[in-house]
Amino acid sequence: AISFLTAIAISHLQIGFLFSTKPLNINLNRINPVDGFKRIFSKRSLLELFKSILKIVLIGYVGYKFVTDNINQIINIVNFDTEAILTNFSNMSFYFLIRILSVVVMIAFIDYFFQWRQYEKSLMMTKQEVKEEYKQTEGDPLIKSKIREKQRQMAMSRMIREVPKADVIITNPTHIAVALKYDRYKHKAPVVVAKGKGLIAENIKKIAKENQVPIVENKAIARLLYETLDIGDFIPEELYEAIAEILAYVYSLKENH
Repeated sequence: AISFLTAIAISHLQIGFLFSTKPLNINLNRINPVDGFKRIFSKRSLLELFKSILKIVLIGYVGYKFVTDNINQIINIVNFDTEAILTNFSNMSFYFLIRILSVVVMIAFIDYFFQWRQYEKSLMMTKQEVKEEYKQTEGDPLIKSKIREKQRQMAMSRMIREVPKADVIITNPTHIAVALKYDRYKHKAPVVVAKGKGLIAENIKKIAKENQVPIVENKAIARLLYETLDIGDFIPEELYEAIAEILAYVYSLKENH
């Protein structure tokens, strides 16, 4: 009985005395027998139960061993005088407490190590969990690839729709095509509305011809515009004069027609 009460007291020393009104709250899920069995027989619950039983068994064994080792002294203590009884009782209590505390420290250390390992294990994720988390946070790579492809197609479609509105197409003449538009009321300088190389350049030139957009060949400027500017960029100041000459030529062609 002493060992059992000691085990309970030690358990309270480890976790402290807690008071909460939460257990008084009504939760219908607690009445569900299936949920009840899951809680009772869950892996973690069984493990905690095993640890509690182990603590009681170890402390009980220490108490039992102490009694058997000192049985003669305990039996004969009634034959001693009062002072001797107090002395012997104090000594036995002290050594009993030392043994109990030794076991408690050992159990606490093992339990702490075990809890730490469980915590570390809970932080570790399997490769599949990493993949699933990546899919949830970053998206499925295949879906992202399809989305990027769709975005490229939409951007290309928007760009091609701007070609008929361009003032001029500057080419190099076969591999690169850059479409410029200039509205002096809206733009501070000519702006790139479309550009491309290879098949895209051929498509830009084809649409330009179909919509009677002038095409001017200038290898140096075409390559410079293609390599340094993106769609929606204004031409740099160092190209103002060269582009102004091209636009003046284009406007003169339109006036003649």
